[in-house]
Amino acid sequence: MTSSATRTVVVTGGSRGIGRAICTSLAEPGTTLFFNYFSPNDPEGEKAAAQETEKQVTDKGAEVQGVWADVASSDDLQAFFDRVLDATGRIDVLVNNAGITRDSLLVRMKDADWDLVMDINLKAAFRTMRIAARTMMKQRSGRIVNIASIVGVIGNAGQANYVASKAGLIGLTKTVAREVAPKGVLVNAVAPGFIETDMTAVLSEKARNTMLSQVPLGRPGQPQDVAAAVKFLCSEESSYLTGQVLHVSGGMFM
Repeated sequence: MTSSATRTVVVTGGSRGIGRAICTSLAEPGTTLFFNYFSPNDPEGEKAAAQETEKQVTDKGAEVQGVWADVASSDDLQAFFDRVLDATGRIDVLVNNAGITRDSLLVRMKDADWDLVMDINLKAAFRTMRIAARTMMKQRSGRIVNIASIVGVIGNAGQANYVASKAGLIGLTKTVAREVAPKGVLVNAVAPGFIETDMTAVLSEKARNTMLSQVPLGRPGQPQDVAAAVKFLCSEESSYLTGQVLHVSGGMFM
């Protein structure tokens, strides 16, 4: 890792919820933070959310650029990272947070919903890690943190595409960790459980209570709980951790 005076941080999906919490937790004086945001169904709302993230990061003393980019597009991703490298010439931290759900039972799931979830949740992470790893290996330092999910370990009915993408992300994390460790690059994952976000806010009361019944702590987590785990994995205190999955689930998985 470099000193905080020259640190470049990249977060995918940073406009809301867990992504915003991660951005603000990693923001500090001397850090330049880039995040992408994308929502073709609500571009104005997404832009406003991104501007709020930018404000909160700036208030923490960091420089920040929010960039409209679709992580499912290889061209958009490359242009996003070109912008990062043109501006700072390095990448010290990459957090793959961007993700979506398109839930359905297996027998009803459409190919398009399977493909879109895989493209955003897994293939995009592969592409960002490939780009970042090249730079980090030259630097002989860097941290990559992938936001997985508890369901990638335990499964969940009605989410075959999402679960497969997160299970794949965990496997990808472990493999890349082995490949880049000799160059001083650490790769880990954080697997959230039931976290209060826009994604979980749409759950019915019955579904919410069912989820909470599986949490030994008896309450949902907050985006800041996940962000704290990410911050730890990006710190010097975690310098002997790689290829690990840190569960932030209130005890849902032990």
